Amino acid sequence: MTTLVILVFILGYVTIVFEHPLKLDKTVPALIMGALCWAIISFGHLQVFDDSHQAGELSGILLHHIGKVAEILIFLLGAMTIVELIDLHNGFAVITNRIKTTSKKTMLWIIVVLAFFLSATLDNLASTIVLVSLLRRLVPHKEERIWFVCMAVIGANAGGAWSPIGDVTTTMLWIGNKVSSLGLIEHLVLPSLVCVVLPAFVASFLKPFQGKIKLVHGDAGEEAQQEKLLSSKTMLIVGVGALIFVPIFKGITHLPPYVGMMLGLGVVWLVSEYIHPEEDFTNERKHLYSAHTALSRIELSSILFFLGILVAVASLESLGTLLHLAEFLDAKIPNQNLVILVLGYASAVIDNVPLVAATMGMYTFPTDSAIWHFIAYSAGTGGSMLIIGSAAGVAAMGMERIDFLWYLKKVTWLAMIGFLGGAGTFILISMLF
Repeated sequence: MTTLVILVFILGYVTIVFEHPLKLDKTVPALIMGALCWAIISFGHLQVFDDSHQAGELSGILLHHIGKVAEILIFLLGAMTIVELIDLHNGFAVITNRIKTTSKKTMLWIIVVLAFFLSATLDNLASTIVLVSLLRRLVPHKEERIWFVCMAVIGANAGGAWSPIGDVTTTMLWIGNKVSSLGLIEHLVLPSLVCVVLPAFVASFLKPFQGKIKLVHGDAGEEAQQEKLLSSKTMLIVGVGALIFVPIFKGITHLPPYVGMMLGLGVVWLVSEYIHPEEDFTNERKHLYSAHTALSRIELSSILFFLGILVAVASLESLGTLLHLAEFLDAKIPNQNLVILVLGYASAVIDNVPLVAATMGMYTFPTDSAIWHFIAYSAGTGGSMLIIGSAAGVAAMGMERIDFLWYLKKVTWLAMIGFLGGAGTFILISMLF
């Protein structure tokens, strides 16, 4: 029956990959796959294990996993709502109106630098959501914009890898006392920088990043209209401040990040209720700038897709399949660096959270051992090689409807160059120092 669960997962994954040829929304197979995997476990009376690899009751373990998934989804909903509220008040115009370039090459470097540092400050998911919204203003044509969005995903994942709050896996290792904040930054900032600079450098010579960005109507009136909103700057500061406050709140209270996101969303929502976006603001126009309008603009299908994927992966984790896979790799490949590189590639296919959880259960190395830093790097940046390999990629895919196969053909090789370049830099530094 365990084989059947794995087969259902593989079939569901393949269906997601070929969503466009099949003309089927990826959310459908994701939800069916997640439900069927657990149904087979229940019908087959298969033994399931908790995070400490102890056998437990199905209902309790499923509830535990649903709780972890809910944390991510609440965080995602909160971040997306805050970003949409900023966008409703034309908050991103404060930034976009200061970016005057129409050169694609210059824009590429601006976006990857923003993604790299914004991700380390917030997290790779929130920074990607912000940058996609930003790019919708700067690059009106989708066929041009998705190239910049994909490079933003690579930059966000690289930026998240060297920060304890930049990616869920680095946060897991940080909370689990496997790495320290300073140790993580010291050992991974350079490899992560190589991971984003190398593909950006190569991409700058490619045709999609040559020439000028096509503008709609060449019209400056829209920007001028955005500047007229009295609330633009305030909502940008309050919204971004709320996102930055989430890790600070977590550090102070030691509560999960989604609690801080709930508080941040509540504050931003409160401000949006009383702020006046226009000089002649009336109650009849209030709904145009309300949180209800922001919520209606969120891609709920991407939230449900994420739900299906994470629930399905949780079934494999509960069966011990992922742990057995990690142990098998460790036994067959004597070099631990190669094992972790393989895990990096696997994180592009399978969610990096259970993979990192499995390695935390496998190894007993001391805090800030090189292997923990390399796991943080590989799990954080390896997901860039597929569009569904990271939370940032899934968010970008949902917001911009990026085709899986298009990303595989056009962007995967760039992400792979960065991943291997950063990995080589890390190994070289470890050997020298």
